[in-house]
Amino acid sequence: MLGILRVLLIVVAILLATAVAGVSADGHCDFADETIKLGGIAPLSPPGATGAGVIIDWAYQQAAADINADCGIDIAGVNHRLEVITGDSEGISERGQALAERWILEDGVHGVVGGYHSAVALAIMKITQEHHIPTLFAGPWNDNITANGIIEYEGRPPRIEDGVDYVFRTSPANSMVAVVAVDWIIELGLDDVIIVTENTDYGIPAAADERTLLEAAGIAVEQYNVELGTEDFVPILGRILARADMPDAVRILVTGETGFNLAQQMAELGIAPTADTICMAETFAGDSEQFWAAVPDGTYCTFTRVGATPALFGDMAEALNDNYTEAWGGVAPSFAMEPYDSVRLMAHAMDIADTYTDPDAIVAALETVDVELAQGRYYFDYGSHNPDLPEGTPSFMWHQWPDPIVTVLQYYEQGQSALEAAVIYPPVYQTHGVNYIQPDA
Repeated sequence: MLGILRVLLIVVAILLATAVAGVSADGHCDFADETIKLGGIAPLSPPGATGAGVIIDWAYQQAAADINADCGIDIAGVNHRLEVITGDSEGISERGQALAERWILEDGVHGVVGGYHSAVALAIMKITQEHHIPTLFAGPWNDNITANGIIEYEGRPPRIEDGVDYVFRTSPANSMVAVVAVDWIIELGLDDVIIVTENTDYGIPAAADERTLLEAAGIAVEQYNVELGTEDFVPILGRILARADMPDAVRILVTGETGFNLAQQMAELGIAPTADTICMAETFAGDSEQFWAAVPDGTYCTFTRVGATPALFGDMAEALNDNYTEAWGGVAPSFAMEPYDSVRLMAHAMDIADTYTDPDAIVAALETVDVELAQGRYYFDYGSHNPDLPEGTPSFMWHQWPDPIVTVLQYYEQGQSALEAAVIYPPVYQTHGVNYIQPDA
């Protein structure tokens, strides 16, 4: 027995030694001493969406592991190991600023990836722009994140008209999601919608985008703003119950656990989902495990999904989804696939540029990238490589991936996974041939 233990200890010592020396466990990768470092944003503490945060961190580490298993990032013929240093944003802009400063001044990161809350992204981008750190947001939706050179943040323009712009985004802008959600509402012929939105740099612009489109279509809109971390929604829901007529739909633009609390309380009070009122939950409802744990009465709730539907998964998405299902259960949501792709895309750009220390070369590689990853084919129409946006093109299309898939899904059985949920809009992606499944059907 002692002999076996001694052998095991020797094996462990060898594995540790090879890891320190930069050689993988199976010996097929020789890594340079220098590690390429990325800062990864995730809300791991309240009031941030902690359920999403732990999955985002998992996605970063999964991407780094997959890249390193393929011998890391090749720079001038030398393999470099990739490390993602995840920072807890808490969903607060000031924490985002502190993260960016720590990553740049202490950790020496070569790029920043991912994200979730728009307020955090807006805070981080100012600092990464100033320090010339390539930044690839995957998660934040505020239009201004990629609005080129026109929006001020804290009195200073975070973007520039001349020189190199270091900020990119692969998640959709609010306006891109709003169009799909509102087109669906119009298609259903609804007349009266209530929006409940979080009072953040994501919620307020998102509500404004949808409200503008709804009102332009002649649909009446009533709006309530709430703070993240709110637990008791009875005062707001009581006002809805006091209306002469129930609304046709309640649109929730509240992220994470706070949005789940709202959806469950709304269901318990018999407001929605009902035969008369549609429950429109936030994208985070696509995490079916957490949704059903918090919203057991959420059968027939609808929600927007950003990213490829399972029917459109390619080989990389299938592999990532298999790993996600093994780790968490259910189908990989956008906030697993987006940060995973952000790491892969930044690594790919560094490989193309043949550098991780020249930020301008990395930006140039990102602007002209054309690669298929988990969520689809990534490319950027507009940047310094193609600076003239045609008339009528939104300014947020600068360094914005133009092809994120946005769909509306619906749970129609209690406890079902997002993989089984019906895709109800747009028609091209429908899985059940209908725009909505009635609760009394």
